[in-house]
Amino acid sequence: MSPHDFAHVPLSWHPARADLAGGPVYLALAAALERDITSGRLPPGTRLPPQRELADDLELNFTTVTRAFDLCRAKGLIYGVVGRGTFVASLPGVNEEAVRTAVDLGVVQGFPGLGARAVVEAARTVLARDSAERLFSYGERDGTERVREAGRRWLARVGVEASTRHIAVFPGVQSVLSIALLSLFRVGEALAVDEFTYGNLIRLARMAKIRLVPVRGDAEGMLPEALEEAARADGVRGVFLMPACANPTTRTMRGARRDALAQVARARDLFVLEDDAQLGPEAESPLQARIPERTVYLAGTSRLLAAGLRATFAVVPASLCARLLAALHSTAIKASALDAEILGELILDGAAETLLERKRAAARRANAVFDAVFGLAGTADDVRLFRTLPLPGTAGRGQEIERALRAHGIEVFHSDRFRVGTAPADSFLRISVSNARSEKTLASHLRALARKLKGGAPGDAPSASRFRTET
Repeated sequence: MSPHDFAHVPLSWHPARADLAGGPVYLALAAALERDITSGRLPPGTRLPPQRELADDLELNFTTVTRAFDLCRAKGLIYGVVGRGTFVASLPGVNEEAVRTAVDLGVVQGFPGLGARAVVEAARTVLARDSAERLFSYGERDGTERVREAGRRWLARVGVEASTRHIAVFPGVQSVLSIALLSLFRVGEALAVDEFTYGNLIRLARMAKIRLVPVRGDAEGMLPEALEEAARADGVRGVFLMPACANPTTRTMRGARRDALAQVARARDLFVLEDDAQLGPEAESPLQARIPERTVYLAGTSRLLAAGLRATFAVVPASLCARLLAALHSTAIKASALDAEILGELILDGAAETLLERKRAAARRANAVFDAVFGLAGTADDVRLFRTLPLPGTAGRGQEIERALRAHGIEVFHSDRFRVGTAPADSFLRISVSNARSEKTLASHLRALARKLKGGAPGDAPSASRFRTET
């Protein structure tokens, strides 16, 4: 018997190995799980085997099982309960075609069609150079001087003055965050975050076994006195902040709030992870300008320029540079040299700024559409890439609501995805306004969402077909 044989363990689900043959295994596994759920073999409420046990039983990589479960979770077929496990969801009235073709108002893509031509032209320029061959070797792991100079100029536009010695190129914001968690924190240490924070950070912290401590906030974001309390009572070692249009709440901090949080971070010797990737231009300088010696500044470019370019800039204090770069070299080795050079070309030849202006104009129009559909009083210079819509009384039912909307062809994200802890009672939808290719299409999608939100009778609970809320 194999040491990984779980034949003696009564697993609640055990697909046949023959069903996993052909094509990527994670897709086959996801398809097998979906078939068993939709056929009724796995009824709603069934507790699925722990992913690691299932991986061992099937002699698969743990990541393979995780990817399969993630696909099924995205379809609303399964859901997780912290501390209890993963369960089969109830799916009354699901329209599979609607799910497959759902309008994407969830993932924030940042008007992807606008940047394609500029990226292609920059790529052609880069590949036409005599030095193009070096892009396909390891080369300079922290980024070439040319690319880091581009980073310096890119950062200067938002008030970050940094030497190229302290600018490194990473394979995206996700990479910077994961590397920071791995290199700056020990297992079990705590990171302070907003009560609603970046969803991928929640998952990264869980994998790195870093505790996330939710900190109270107001309309401007995290409260300095609450951060002070968390540092004193919960022993937090660092704080993650999104001062400009925080994801998912869209809250923006004024200068005084940023000053006060910087003071707490300095007094409590906290690392600051600052994610600052908005269309702007920002009226306030980032926290990095206030506390550069303790701040790892993430200058994300995916939403602003092109999501497919897996390269971004980070400003790293001298005292932390060696640790973060060592972690970068140990995990990803380096950012893609080709992507980094394309990014640098976009910035240095002025195409990046032109693209930003085009996206700002598109964002203004998209936000005006959102305000018109939902009867809100907007501003003429609103360049947010996503918006929030209150959905009171639905905390803890986010997956149910997402499934209900997805079954009717609308993909949105509920605030439960972003919640840390259980304290906040508010609940809302985060809605991307930067995915549709035209204002007409966006308006049509938002009106469809509005109809679903306003359906039903007063007091009706969310269901698979309709639910009611205040807008």
